[in-house]
Amino acid sequence: MAESSASIDPEHLIARGETTLAIEIAGLEAVKARLRGDQSFVRAVTVILEAKGRVIVTGVGKSGHIGRKIAATLASTGTPAYFVHAAEAAHGDLGMITPEDVVIAISYSGQSDELLTILPAIKRFGAHLIAITGRAHSPLAQAAEVHLDVSVPQEACPHNIAPTASTTATLALGDALAMALLEARGFGPDDFARTHPAGALGRRLLLRLSDVMRPRDRCPVATTQTPFTEALLTMTQGGMGMVIEVDEHDRPIGIFTDGDLRRLLERGTDWRHARFGDVAHPAPKTLPATALAAEAAHFMETHRINHILAVHADGTLAGAVHMHDLMHAKVI
Repeated sequence: MAESSASIDPEHLIARGETTLAIEIAGLEAVKARLRGDQSFVRAVTVILEAKGRVIVTGVGKSGHIGRKIAATLASTGTPAYFVHAAEAAHGDLGMITPEDVVIAISYSGQSDELLTILPAIKRFGAHLIAITGRAHSPLAQAAEVHLDVSVPQEACPHNIAPTASTTATLALGDALAMALLEARGFGPDDFARTHPAGALGRRLLLRLSDVMRPRDRCPVATTQTPFTEALLTMTQGGMGMVIEVDEHDRPIGIFTDGDLRRLLERGTDWRHARFGDVAHPAPKTLPATALAAEAAHFMETHRINHILAVHADGTLAGAVHMHDLMHAKVI
């Protein structure tokens, strides 16, 4: 029966949380200590690397939930993988498995009926079998080509029943497999971004200046001979807080920002009859339109500027980017 909130002891709750974490940390330490004790981890990585097919992760119950996460992590870090529920596998989904695949079967007891039911079929297909269990002498462990031991001293459950420390250990070992495979395959940030195009990393690593810039025909532009008063009107209409000076070949040679205007007014300079080229700052900061948007963000932060001009290979103006454009594209 649930206790009322008035009878809850905060110190007891904190102590239970600390005990749980300590038990799970001890479980992870036990798994870590075994990695060097035998070559099972190395063999598992090698089997997966050498396989021509995919990795199929299977399990039931809590192990099934952990298996889904492991499969997702593998798939997103360069190892094609998917999850098949063991019960569903026994009712037709075994057809997904080929002789070139690697099956990772997860069961802490190593004797889940659903997994033992499909073992003969996996063997008959000729697929590789890696077992992750907490019982080295269990039927599943004995049937596997490689057995990864995730046994833990105890569960965090006060009754030592609910899978807690053991599922944490299994998940962590799955992450260890994925990271070892990632490094072995040379899977880098660009590869990760290609599998996560909608994520923040994908935006940062895949977007180019050409994807976020305001194109040439939408940029506030003036020539050297443009009257300064006219250039100011262009700046106001452009909505970027600056005007770009271009030469006769449409190459950017200067820039004038709203900050420059404030400083000009503070100095009391008579600009009423000035040409734009007389007040624009020469040699504006530029980057190729093909540069990564993340590179532009770093460049702008380093130089403490709010604008960057994008240029084509021939140096002509391709467009311009304001810091707000990068923020809108969620690059920063």
